Formats: sequence, C-alpha cells, structure tokens
Amino acid sequence: MEHVDTIVIGAGIAGLTAARLLVGAGRRVVALEARDRVGGRVHTDRSHGRVTDLGASWIHGVEDSRVADAATASGMPLVEFTVGGYQPDGRPIAYFGADGHRLDPGATARFVADVRTVDAALGPVVAGSAPEATYRDVTEVALAAQGWPAERTARVREYLEHRSEEQYGVRIEDLAAHGLDDDVIAGDEVVFPDGYDRLATSLAEGLDVRLSHVVSRVTWSPHGVTVPGFAADQVVVTVPVGVLQSDDFVIEPPLPDRQRAALGRLRMNAFEKVVLRFPHRFWDADVHAVRQLGPDGAWWHSWYDLTRLDGVPTLLTFAAGPVARAIRGWTPDRVAASVTAQLRRLYGADVPDPTDVIVTAWQDDPFARGSYAYMTPGSTTRDHDDLAEPVGGVLHLAGEATWTDDPATVTAALHSGHRAACAVLGRHVPIAAAWS
Repeated sequence: MEHVDTIVIGAGIAGLTAARLLVGAGRRVVALEARDRVGGRVHTDRSHGRVTDLGASWIHGVEDSRVADAATASGMPLVEFTVGGYQPDGRPIAYFGADGHRLDPGATARFVADVRTVDAALGPVVAGSAPEATYRDVTEVALAAQGWPAERTARVREYLEHRSEEQYGVRIEDLAAHGLDDDVIAGDEVVFPDGYDRLATSLAEGLDVRLSHVVSRVTWSPHGVTVPGFAADQVVVTVPVGVLQSDDFVIEPPLPDRQRAALGRLRMNAFEKVVLRFPHRFWDADVHAVRQLGPDGAWWHSWYDLTRLDGVPTLLTFAAGPVARAIRGWTPDRVAASVTAQLRRLYGADVPDPTDVIVTAWQDDPFARGSYAYMTPGSTTRDHDDLAEPVGGVLHLAGEATWTDDPATVTAALHSGHRAACAVLGRHVPIAAAWS
C-alpha cells in the first residue's frame, strides 16, 4: 500500500486546486482520477481541428474573478461574450415573438423592461419565502403583483421558466425558491477560443495525477484514511453530487447527519449542450444571441452565436431539464433536425442543414451523472457549506456543490478546492498560490 500525506479524489478544478496548494505547502499528494484525462466537467473536444467546450464554457463575470486570474496567468486567450447567464439583454439579442416574427426595438425594450420589473419584485419575495417554496411559487407571487394582462404575464412567466431550466437544468417547480440567489453577473462574461481545458492542464502540471484510477470506497477514522491501494493522513473528495449519492461510491463510516441531510437536498441536473456548425451564417450578424417567445419555443428557445471564436458559423443551444431527459438516447442528427426546424420557423426554409453537430451526454457519464447540482425545495443556501464541513479532521468534501456564494460554477470548484487545502493544512494559504 502506498502512503502519502493527502489523497485527492478527482482531478477536476477543485481537486487540482487543492492538490496544487498542498504540494506547494510541502505535502506529499496523489490525485486519483477515474477518467483518462484531467478537468472533470471542464472538457474540450478538439476533433477535426475545432475547439468545442463540452462542459463549462463561460466565466460568468470577470470582475474580481479568481478563475479569470488563473486563466490569465495560464496564458489563456479570452473573448467577451456577455449573454451566458440567461440575461434579457446586456448584449444585442434578437427576440422573435410567438408568431415567429422578430420584435422591433420598441417591443424588445418593453419585454426586457417587464423582465427587469419582475426581477426587482422577486428579490423580497424570495427573501420572505417559506422553507419548502419553489421557484415557481415565488415567481408567481412577483408576477401577480404586477396586475398585467394574461398575454403580457405569460411571456415573462415563460422567460422565468426558461431561466430556471437554462441556469440549473431543472423545471421551475423543482427548483428551490433560493435556487437562483447566485444569479448575479459581475462584469463582462468571457469564453475561451483555445478551450477551457487549458486551465485544468495548467493546474495539473507537476502534480502526481493517476489517471483511469476509479475509487469506489473511502474508509476513514480519526487516525487517517484508506482507499484501495493508498493510505494517507487526510483525503479531499471532489466527486460530483451524483456520484456521492450513488451506490458506486461508498464512504465508510457514512457521512455525519449534517452532511447527509445537506447532500439529500441537492440533486444533479439534466443539462446538455447542442453545438451546430453551418456552411454559412443565416442569422443576424449584429447579435450575440437569438431567442424566440411563445409555445413553439418550449424546447428550443435560445441560440448563442459562437462564430467569433474561430470564424466558423456556429450556434450553441441547450437541452435543459425535461428536454434533456426527453432527447436522451437520440442520435445527433435527430437532435439537429429538431433544433433546425425551429430555426427554419424563424429564418425560413432556406436555413441549411448543419455541417457538424455535437450533443453532450453528461447524464450518462458515470463519473458525473449530470452537469451540476441544484437545490431542491426545502434546501437552503447553507447546505453547500454544510456539505463541506470537515469530517473527523481527516475527510474533506470539495467541488462546485460545496460552495455557497456561486455554486454550479468553475469559480465554486476553484474556491472549494482552496478551502479544502486550507482545512487540511490548518492554516490559510493564498488561493493565487495555485497558479502563481
């Protein structure tokens, strides 16, 4: 059996950050990664000479962002793209009405103002909501307070439904009232023309990472931890919530009641990317995104123009929540046909078939079991931090689901890895030491 100071399970951003800080502090660390690559849910496809981020894509706000600092230190090019947080405006968006025709600037401004009005009313409603309230419950209260006609209310309600799905990959009635408390963008958003995975490979440099090493059991006591083949003083577990909740990953003895209760109120979502490349651009060249309103947009309602990344006409859309589950097992061509039918409704029969289609399948990934975690009704924002409370002085949980301020993001993963490293060391170390 190999002995080290600390075992890190998972070589995603959280695990790599923790490992790098611990190694920098003089600890002997081994990182065990089930996949044949580092990065976890930060994963870039480079087939056919093209760069496609299959998992995380955006930094949602570069202002005071440690992820932006790390990316810059790693020499990663950044391209501004400020519409990724399902914002109603921010950058030019082409809105199409329920009749399939593009809204004029006045109608667009009125719709955006309605969304902003309801958002302003929503904050106090969420703050005063009951513990079991859903995001549907609180949005309905905020909508009713406006006293608008049915059609006007329906359009904003639809927007709020799509925001829940696109932000957290879950139906609005299944998301906790506080589930979008973190939906704040500070500064511009950016994407990565060379791929987000450069961050993971940079963090992994010089670390002892054992790839294709699946861990199914962690045994701990106040005296230390073991996993098959390894023993250590402490362990940092960074596997996703879906894996933590499965029978394929066992922590023995089980987590204390506080952590188990917090874990039980979180779920992995269903959220897939659909990337379509076309022979030519048929959509508006002056917009960052295209959105359609009305019942025809129940599945496919938002497309993001990624052409600026490499010059190839490219649209990104999302299969979110119920849609992701419905298309599970579909071929990429079938998904593309479904998406393209809606684009033809907006832009006409001459819209060409895509030349290339990529559809992700995070739901079927045994080492992810979804894209990221969301809060179910009855959960609180404190559940994220409770999950990360050290156990027995030797067991530490980290990852995007364990950070309260900005969960479900690379930012959360990075900060949670930093917190775990500080807990292992028993002292503070600067987070920038992971990349400086």
